[in-house]
Parts: sequence; C-alpha cells; structure tokens
Amino acid sequence: MSKVYLVGAGPGDPDLITMKALKCIQQADVILYDRLVNEQLLEHAKPGVHFVFCGKHPKFHILKQETINHLLVKYAKQGKTVTRLKGGDPFVFGRGAEEAEALAKQGISCEVVPGITSGIAAPAYADIPVTHRELGSSFAVITGHRCKGKDKEIDWKSLSENIDTLAIYMGVSNLPYICDQLLRNEKKSDTPVAIIQQGTTEHQRVVTGTLSTIVHSVEESGIQNPAMIVVGEVVRFRDRLHQLLAANQKPSPFRAMEA
Repeated sequence: MSKVYLVGAGPGDPDLITMKALKCIQQADVILYDRLVNEQLLEHAKPGVHFVFCGKHPKFHILKQETINHLLVKYAKQGKTVTRLKGGDPFVFGRGAEEAEALAKQGISCEVVPGITSGIAAPAYADIPVTHRELGSSFAVITGHRCKGKDKEIDWKSLSENIDTLAIYMGVSNLPYICDQLLRNEKKSDTPVAIIQQGTTEHQRVVTGTLSTIVHSVEESGIQNPAMIVVGEVVRFRDRLHQLLAANQKPSPFRAMEA
C-alpha cells in the first residue's frame, strides 16, 4: 500500500536527522527533496529510487507548490512509497500542512515525521540558547520574508513587549525593516542580535551586534541567506561562554569557522 511521509531532514548537519526520518529515506521509492536538505542524506536511499529536486531559491522556485502537491498525489496513486524531504521541520515554515491537506483531499495516507528546526539548532551551534533562566524565558519563531508592507501579519508590538527571544527565519533581505519595526515598538536599541548563516554546517558564519548596529555589520560581512536571525538578551550568552572557554583554553566547536 502506498504512503507519503512528510519528513523533516533537520537544519543542515546530516548527523542531526532522526532515526525515523532516516528510515523514511531508506524505504522510499520516490524522494522529493528541497534545496536546504543536505544531499549527503540522499546517499542512504535504496538503489533505483527516483529523486525529484523541488528546490526553492528566494524569488525563484524550481517547482511551484501546486506542482509539488500534484507529484505527491501522482506517485502515491502509482502505489509508491513517497518521502517528501524538507529542511528543518515540515510544519515550521515548510508548507508541510498544505501538502498534507492536498493528500488528504485525495484520500491518500500521510505521516508527518518531525525534524529539528533551525530556529533552535542554528542558535545552539552558535552557542546561543533560545531560553535561559536569567536571560530569556520565552521565545517565538517568526517568518521574515513576507514582512515588508504587511504589518498586519506580524504583531511587532506584542513581540517587542512580551517575548524575550525572537528566532526569525528567512529575514536577512528584510533585516533593515525588521530592526526598524522592533525599534519603533520600543525594543531597546542595544538589544543583542545574532545572524547565523548556514547554521549547523561546516560553512556556518555568525555575526553579532545590536538592533542599532546589526544592519551595518551584516552589510560589511556579506552575510546572506540562508540565515537565522536571533534577537534577545540570550545572544549575550555566546560571549560569556566564549570567555569562559578561552580562559580554560577550550574552543567552541564551530568558532574557528565563524565570521
């Protein structure tokens, strides 16, 4: 019997995939995978598997979402086991819910396999906890790529006043707008900010600053997508930890590769 698995491949480091997700790759007849999936994971597929690249670049999609939905239905109706492999977690800004709904409308069985999302993993690999007993007891995940001109989609005032840590996905191109909105809603200008490019991979780079300085720092460093933006006092923990490690001559695992 055919089945479709909507699988989270994790944030980039291939070792961060779950055992269940790996089994879904190994048993699939067809794998539809996204741009941010580490292609090392595809090496675990069985011989003869059919790969479909569904990569999405900013402002350019190889396949439209409607086409991806159609292919999932098509292969499932052919009796194949289908794995839809998505970066991070399929239900965290991954449009997995849309795909699940498209399958359900056709009466096709679907199972969601959660993955580690970059909003937690990228900060962790940059030595930044999204929560900390002293520095931040709450955090929110936000999409940053649809911010400009759509203020009603994001309640910046509530985020500024009530949430300690913001993990903002896909927001580097809108960074000036994001910082401006937070400052306009009374977030302090010296609030720490970290930008983590290609988090959890060997190409990880980190730039830190504040709401008033980070835009300039990012421009100078050339940081680009894919990158995670972290806003909040928890960013200060990175420097604190590095100072302690330096005092004991113990480097952070990724620090040598960071900007």
